Amino acid sequence: MGIKPHCGGGQDTLICHHLHGGRPTPFQSSAAFLGGPGEGSPCTPGLGWAGEGPGASGKNRHVCHAMARLEMGSLWEEFNRLGTEMIVTKAGRRMFPTFQVKLSGLDPLADYVLLMDFIPLDDKRYRYAFHSSSWLVAGRAEPAAPGRVHFHPDSPAKGAQWMRQIVSFDKLKLTNNLLDDNGHIILNSMHRYQPRFHVVFVDPRHDSERFAHQNFKSFSFPETQFMAVTAYQNHRITQLKIASNPFAKGFRDSDPEPW
Repeated sequence: MGIKPHCGGGQDTLICHHLHGGRPTPFQSSAAFLGGPGEGSPCTPGLGWAGEGPGASGKNRHVCHAMARLEMGSLWEEFNRLGTEMIVTKAGRRMFPTFQVKLSGLDPLADYVLLMDFIPLDDKRYRYAFHSSSWLVAGRAEPAAPGRVHFHPDSPAKGAQWMRQIVSFDKLKLTNNLLDDNGHIILNSMHRYQPRFHVVFVDPRHDSERFAHQNFKSFSFPETQFMAVTAYQNHRITQLKIASNPFAKGFRDSDPEPW
């Protein structure tokens, strides 16, 4: 009988259950990427890099010092000042700006899996007031969409490979189709979300499930928060998307994958 993971609470529980249960993934056939005992000193992120914050000191030494810097940070901040909106469709739509990070502090010879998930920012549903160009609370949130994670397609890979270049989640798609069977991230329209990025150490030991809660490190960038919509509500968001997205030039009338 296998040892069940000790997942702890809160965020640890969510990630552990994604790794040990739920929908199958190409990397879920064993405990291969669940970590070992916490080792090393507490993590102290460097200037300009995001760390997990409190609790990092209990993490495995292979993830304790991991740091992630959000790419295109100024563009994200520009969208955030206006109130970022991301389109969700039945077929699935890619994000713009694309979520991209630069990693440091990984063990170059260790294997890691990278993944993302999206959590609701509150328990409210919103509507856009055009006369005041602002979002207003329209009621309580709809029942939460099925929780899913998106594994970076290059996972698992050595720390050296992940640190060598910018990590881009350009294949990730957002959908509002509750029956989606393509593995897209399911979100409710007119609800606010926070993307989260997770680094998971691949521990080859047979009993690694025991230490799952120590085995990953998570990162959240407040400037990447967004409202899920089926059509852009704020015309300034539309203008900024067209101005900053090279694939949106000329509105891309014939492109089947619009922004």
